[in-house]
Amino acid sequence: MGETAWDGNQSLNSTMPFACIFVPNFPLEALLRVEPKLRAQALAVLEGKAPLQKVFAVNKNARRVGVERGMTKIQVESCADLVLRARSPFIETTAHAALLDCAQSFSPRVEDAAQDTIVLDLAGLEPLFGPLPTMAGDMARRASGLGLEAQVAVAENPDAAVLAARGFSGVTVIPAGKEAEQLSPLPLEVLFAQQPQDRESEPILDTLHRWGLRRLGELARLPEIAISERLGQRGVYLQSLARGAISRPLIPFEPPLVFEEATEFEDPLVLLEPLACWLGRMLEQLCARLRARALATQELHLTFELQNGHSVEAAELPLGEDRRRGPFVQDPKRGFHRTLRLPVPLLDSKTFLKLLQLDLKAHPPGAPILKIHLAAEPVRPRAAQNGLFLPPSPEPEKLELTLAKIAGIVGGDRVGSLALLDTYHPEGFRMQPFVIRESPSGSGGKQENSPNPPPQQEKASAELVTALRMFRPPLAANVTLLGGKPTYVSSSQGEEWGGEILWAAGPWRCSGDWWEKEAWARDEWDVAVQEETNIVCYRLVRDLLRGRWLLEGTYD
Repeated sequence: MGETAWDGNQSLNSTMPFACIFVPNFPLEALLRVEPKLRAQALAVLEGKAPLQKVFAVNKNARRVGVERGMTKIQVESCADLVLRARSPFIETTAHAALLDCAQSFSPRVEDAAQDTIVLDLAGLEPLFGPLPTMAGDMARRASGLGLEAQVAVAENPDAAVLAARGFSGVTVIPAGKEAEQLSPLPLEVLFAQQPQDRESEPILDTLHRWGLRRLGELARLPEIAISERLGQRGVYLQSLARGAISRPLIPFEPPLVFEEATEFEDPLVLLEPLACWLGRMLEQLCARLRARALATQELHLTFELQNGHSVEAAELPLGEDRRRGPFVQDPKRGFHRTLRLPVPLLDSKTFLKLLQLDLKAHPPGAPILKIHLAAEPVRPRAAQNGLFLPPSPEPEKLELTLAKIAGIVGGDRVGSLALLDTYHPEGFRMQPFVIRESPSGSGGKQENSPNPPPQQEKASAELVTALRMFRPPLAANVTLLGGKPTYVSSSQGEEWGGEILWAAGPWRCSGDWWEKEAWARDEWDVAVQEETNIVCYRLVRDLLRGRWLLEGTYD
């Protein structure tokens, strides 16, 4: 049965509609989500330890060539054009998380019924998403966009929706009061598929088969008293399920906001080109999941498990001094782990992929890759509005790519923004990742890079300040002293010039780092020099350790 016809005059109980999203053959679908190119091929999923592996799941193309569930690996290896993959709980976990993201993008009340089954409460959602048939179709399409081909059903109670989703392909909508009629053609195995396979379920199914029952409608039409006498309360419960007459509250599930994708390889991955293909696919899936929850990301964590035996944990790296290295961070104690920190929240898989490629070229893993783990820290999307009379600013994606390319040429520790250190050293600063933050003043469109501007900077913004324009590098100077004060200065670097010092203030002596090899000690003077047409103020420095004079800058 495909999609159930829907009459506009019919109506479900608008106060208690439920939907079920079911992914048939879930272990196989989880693998196809990672390798979508295998959908057109004969695929079999193996379970168990070598050499006792058996076929756990197969697709239609594999059945056509004679592969069935339960066959051994040795039996199916002779089949031509058959692709074999080992079952991966690692991959199934990420596929289940994607299924939860799909469900929660429609309803805040979600029940995690099974790894392949999610139940949603649709009460009050029709004004947002349209009629129930339209909503069910959108669920199926969104699940397909996340890489999972799902069956969706809508009914008045959760259990009827689960049975319909497991039994009918495509999208099914059951009108209120028509549950028994719609569910009647389904086989009994669908009823027991949602029940745990314990010691009670299997004998009941065998008993029903011996009675000649094969469909839910046949079980639903039996006398309830006779069922109770022969099968007990469990039999009465199963008959109520077959009639779609059980009404129970939904058990809501609140999963944590964890956005992770993972994959593992049959053969180790060596080259960066195929690695980029895998990363591109995983980034697309991560962005699709974030988009379904109306979120973005500002931080990505990439971890590899390498063939040399290093086990990698996908935990958050400690912050602090590691931020000096730029947007990417590596922790040698945890194997190969790279962290990408972005200046603003983004949701562009192509930009993420380009940034990861640039970093991996500069920092290759160093060993074949067995597993990939990619995690995104969810944040709210960036809301920005351009001013009507301001020129458009560069896009954050282009800015980050430009910084990454520059870092690949000059080094990651030489790209970013300056952060002053708590020292009197004239070069006391370090590089930190460039981060755009909203201005605390709240002025439209204005942004700043410094998270905590110093009080001196706030005071300087309110009054006129003389600026010192630094020479890079400082100019060597010849100085004439009289009574310990400089009276004449000249320099032969660049254009030769010299002048009489009309006024001098100083010296201001400072020193530090005497316990290091790069100790420093200096006397600073502010001098006014008479040039040909005007008077210019300079910063004059005496390097006490090296015995030389330097012109460090000029005042504007």
